[in-house]
Amino acid sequence: MKVLIVDDEEMIRAVLKEYIEFEGGETDEAQDGMEAVMKCRENGYDVILMDVMMPRLDGFSAVKEIRKFSETPVIMLSARGEEYDKLFGFEIGSDDYVTKPFSPKEVMARIHAVIKRAGSKKVSREIYEFEGLKIDMVGRNVYVDGERAELTPKEYELLFYFVENAGVALTRERLLNQVWGYDFYGDDRTVDTHVKMLRGNLKEYRKFIVTLRGLGYKFEA
Repeated sequence: MKVLIVDDEEMIRAVLKEYIEFEGGETDEAQDGMEAVMKCRENGYDVILMDVMMPRLDGFSAVKEIRKFSETPVIMLSARGEEYDKLFGFEIGSDDYVTKPFSPKEVMARIHAVIKRAGSKKVSREIYEFEGLKIDMVGRNVYVDGERAELTPKEYELLFYFVENAGVALTRERLLNQVWGYDFYGDDRTVDTHVKMLRGNLKEYRKFIVTLRGLGYKFEA
């Protein structure tokens, strides 16, 4: 396990470094987004811990650049816990979002979860079509009325899980465990936020993702 820690606060980097290395992992560090992008171009990592507010290049901008050439899982670290910030982080391709002050143990649990998820993605050789919605599981392409939909990595995984479990009532807790890969922490808004973004990208075919009040969602086509 090799982790890139990106934060302009030396103390935070030191704490995370200690916990990660205590569990047998390797660490690398960057003090700002620009340095992080450069290191990601030169090295391979299993996960990136990315602070949001940094000099020279902020975390959001750094993730945008990294996503142009890498699918390495990214966990955002931020003192700002507003829903807008989380939503934007997910839209640009981050895999998780932890609000400061955080417990290093929780961060470690998230690290293990995103690595596990990245290494155990199911490979299917099927192409599904539901009216004008076409889903290529192998190519990770989704087409809406013939036009390719631009989804974030997590939106792809969420949609694929829905399709693979079509007709099954899926609780928010189950979606968190299976799509995000970590135990339920009580924030089901993470699921709701991603479903909202996914529905927006599916346009009229959003109708296939049915809300089950008080429970979760179900894919019906």
